[in-house]
Amino acid sequence: MFRQAVSAMRAGDISGAERAFRHTLHLQPHHIGALNLIAVVLTTQGRFEEAEHYVTLALKEDGSSDVTFYNYGLILKALKRPEEALERFSQALKINPSVPSTWNNRGTVFNDLKRYNDAVEDFDKAIALDPQYAEAFFNKGKSLTLLKRFEEASSAFETTLALRPELAEAWLGRGNVFCERKQYDEALGAYDRALALKTELAEAWLGRGNAFQALRRSQEALAAFDRAAALKPDLTEAWIGCAEMLSRLKRHEEAARAYAQVLRIDPQRPFMKGALVHQKMSSCAWSGTDDLIAEIERDISSVKPSADPFGWQGLANSPLSLRRCAELFNAQKYPPKTREVPRRAQSSSKTIRVGYSSGEFRDQATSHLIVGVLEQHDQSRFEIFAFDNGWNDESDVRRRIEASVVEIIDINRLSDEAAAAVVRDHQIDILVNLNGYFGEERTGVFAERPAPIQVNYLGFPGTLGASYMDYVIADRCLIPPGEEDFYEEKIVYLPDCYQANDNRKAIAPRIFSRAECGLPQHGFVYCCFNNSYKIIPEVFDGWMRLLKDVSGSVLWLLEDSASAVSNLRREASARGVNSNRLVFAQRMPLSDHLARHRLADLFLDTLPYNAHTTASDALWAGLPVLTQIGGTFPGRVAASLLQAIGLSELITANQDAYRQLAFELASDPQKLPPIKHKLASNRLTKPLFDTQLFTRRIEAAYEEMYKRHQSGLAPDHIFVASDRDHKAEFS
Repeated sequence: MFRQAVSAMRAGDISGAERAFRHTLHLQPHHIGALNLIAVVLTTQGRFEEAEHYVTLALKEDGSSDVTFYNYGLILKALKRPEEALERFSQALKINPSVPSTWNNRGTVFNDLKRYNDAVEDFDKAIALDPQYAEAFFNKGKSLTLLKRFEEASSAFETTLALRPELAEAWLGRGNVFCERKQYDEALGAYDRALALKTELAEAWLGRGNAFQALRRSQEALAAFDRAAALKPDLTEAWIGCAEMLSRLKRHEEAARAYAQVLRIDPQRPFMKGALVHQKMSSCAWSGTDDLIAEIERDISSVKPSADPFGWQGLANSPLSLRRCAELFNAQKYPPKTREVPRRAQSSSKTIRVGYSSGEFRDQATSHLIVGVLEQHDQSRFEIFAFDNGWNDESDVRRRIEASVVEIIDINRLSDEAAAAVVRDHQIDILVNLNGYFGEERTGVFAERPAPIQVNYLGFPGTLGASYMDYVIADRCLIPPGEEDFYEEKIVYLPDCYQANDNRKAIAPRIFSRAECGLPQHGFVYCCFNNSYKIIPEVFDGWMRLLKDVSGSVLWLLEDSASAVSNLRREASARGVNSNRLVFAQRMPLSDHLARHRLADLFLDTLPYNAHTTASDALWAGLPVLTQIGGTFPGRVAASLLQAIGLSELITANQDAYRQLAFELASDPQKLPPIKHKLASNRLTKPLFDTQLFTRRIEAAYEEMYKRHQSGLAPDHIFVASDRDHKAEFS
């Protein structure tokens, strides 16, 4: 009967084999072969608990069989009990170390345990025993990919494919390596080969989505992620990819649903709660956000990674919460690769080499702010380089940047290690991170420590929580005395205001009419051109009370997405305000956008995340900005701007004072005109828009950082003086 069972098993008659093995065991309950093989049969059917029962009986009969330990290891691996599986495979290898498949399977358990170096050692032992063992080469390639040893991983997959060119998963692995090396066209070719062999391979569709996403082919990326999720509904990476593409396409409510699906599959997935609430805020779909925010607060207090720092800045009121959030994010995403700070010999030319790293060297807010500074840098004292992780959009601002720096170096297709090597090759003394955790960022390059002095500035208003960032540039309004401990970096305090501005920013001569912007012919126009995620329910409540109190007034907002427009109109109606009193402005070129500011009467700021570039745009265009000062860096920027242009009277301390002043400025015809006149007078005389003055001040900061490093001193707080010689002091 046992022989009949084995024959049935070899013939693929699994049911027949099971019946025959059971009959054998009925006659011979201690038959070691039957116990082992029925366990194998049950394993092939996915009946792992039953299989474990029989393999345990086999071990009781004979504890010296490597085959039994091997089978038990396979069952425990399938039951997702990797520690026990590791023990069983190890016992099998003690008995018989000459079986390649045992080394290979123990290696896969090491992979499950994220012990990738141990896994590679086991795969190498399997390969030494059987140099034609394609599966071991394949598994080795996967481990090496996770170890970021991409050259070796590529070689392992190539060997796999030489042995088994029909193995779709090996083409997938090769595509993943290409993707990691930012060779996206080659990656797409490998994924296509995988899918030609196995059309339903969800991970290959996921890979295609990742490649298309990196190539900014958003619709194709979304289609690929959708296909991956449809084929494998529990593939969280596919849902995350869908959410990211939907967000990029400004389909925020759909993005929120995708993130919610991720949390249904994996409730502990890091940073997903924050991603979900950010998408809900971006579409102004506020239902359920209070509970999510409270959960994130608890998670961060419990040192659980729950939100990304950029999204959390729009909701957090505590600088301690922002620091903890940044530290958790940095530890998971961009941990330091080295503790060694490079030493750079002083240049014989006596110039300081400053590198600005950004993914936004194009027609984008960060470049609109910094371009004038790049142009004003003193070329006799500084050599300025731009490390570009974005793309050339051939805009006017891009051309200005190109003309103002020694060189723009494209690092978009370079790995972090390769990009860091390029920075080192250019002998950069001070490397400035203009992104932080925002936009097309490359914080991973800074984790490689390519420059002796590394600075966090402008793009991300807060600490990066990274030990390899030496300084953050701020001012006394943004980081009041006593709050230094909320920042990993040492603080550079600039006088007046931290924000760079370009006093060549063009305002179009075009005169817009109220009608063409959808505004009523008469009535007070409040406006806020901040992104929708900055509008929280409490702020919106105050705005709706203003519209009720100020007859004929309207609120002019940026049309950020269709869902946000729809949801804000509904929220207005729910508060008893005619939704037609919300007017939405479509995006347009910056010079025209600045020109249409003339139609507004007062810019209403948001909290806890203020207007930043949008506030300086409004002030440059002659539109007063009313703000409430917050408790965090991003909630104090508008106050910093207003102080620097001499309009501190527009800074309020709380929501009641904010709403009262907004009402008075709209209701009392004597109040607003003097403020507008003062703004017009101060615009070109106060420090805020004095680009040359600002540049000298930030250069003074760079010089003090450099001198300190050259003297062998650790970074410390720097206070740049406001007088004309701009001496700096250390705390």
